[in-house]
Amino acid sequence: KHVMTAFKGISVLFTLCLSSGVFCSRMFDMYACWPDGQPNSTVKVPCPWYLPWHKQVHNGFVLRECGPDGQWATRNSSLTWRDHSQCEADHIQESSQVDMHTVIYTVGYCVSLAALSLALIILLFFRKLHCTRNYIHTNLFASFILRAVSILSRDALLSRDTPGFRDNRDVAIVLSDQAASGCRVAQVLMQYCVGANYYWLLVEGLYLHNLLVQMVFSENHFFCGYLIIGWGSPVLFVIPWIIVRYLFESTRCWEINENMAHWWIIRTPILLAILVNFFIFIRILRILVAKLKAHQMRKTDYKFRLAKSTLTLIPLLGVHEVVFAVLTEEHTDGVLRNINLFFQLLFSSLQGLFVAILYCFVNKEVSE
Repeated sequence: KHVMTAFKGISVLFTLCLSSGVFCSRMFDMYACWPDGQPNSTVKVPCPWYLPWHKQVHNGFVLRECGPDGQWATRNSSLTWRDHSQCEADHIQESSQVDMHTVIYTVGYCVSLAALSLALIILLFFRKLHCTRNYIHTNLFASFILRAVSILSRDALLSRDTPGFRDNRDVAIVLSDQAASGCRVAQVLMQYCVGANYYWLLVEGLYLHNLLVQMVFSENHFFCGYLIIGWGSPVLFVIPWIIVRYLFESTRCWEINENMAHWWIIRTPILLAILVNFFIFIRILRILVAKLKAHQMRKTDYKFRLAKSTLTLIPLLGVHEVVFAVLTEEHTDGVLRNINLFFQLLFSSLQGLFVAILYCFVNKEVSE
């Protein structure tokens, strides 16, 4: 009965559209699938199933307006307008969770920033510590510092307490053109600094691997290549992301990814760096196991030194990121999503602190 009723409704709509010759064509706007729309009507479809909070909004609808000329309505730009307010998560609960997460990573980044700044000064000030290994460490420290500063600066510009950012989809309504440009520049710099941080973690992995594998290893010979990988690689994916965002999704401060295909321009190279570093980590562990066994040490000493080496490598290579790469925010919901986000923000913000402690403050070479 329901199928026949729906079929009759579609037939009537199709007949009306044919009689007038004008209708809004069906499409997929990277958020929901839309059927043909009758002129001067509001078309609605259920909230997309892939939303992490879909269980909360499964009874809601996304709305779009079909104009009298057979074109989907737009607002303030060439971007097609849609109302997906019914598909948004509970604002009160979400706001409290966002505030808690913001406090966690803000404190973490501030602590890491202080420790990294001191560690960087120590490595640069004492000439006895100047060597290729420590030059790589200083660049890694600098990338962590830039990551922390860029994220904290971005948050300062993009205040979540501003009602306009919650109520308006277009940043031009809230900010002047100059302020909007500054906000987007901060977002771009943040993406570059985060990318540079991941690729300097990769450089640390490559350096350790070459040091252990190659019999004759010239540190200075590879240093220029390390600089290019660490500081140059992020440019290769940040610039295309800027172009795509400007042309196809230039809304707000570019902090929200409504079209996830654009976000994968940045995510894919970072995931690649994480994956390569994970395989390097496994390779280094196998080399360490072989070397420790070759020394024929006692089993308890052997396990202790292996565990110590493993714990040291994890923050240096960012191996824990593999877990967060698998459990992405889009594929988790409810309690699991909150737990995943909590630990991801905690470890990411404090990773710089751990690296500064292990490779500067408790380093025997530095203490001597």
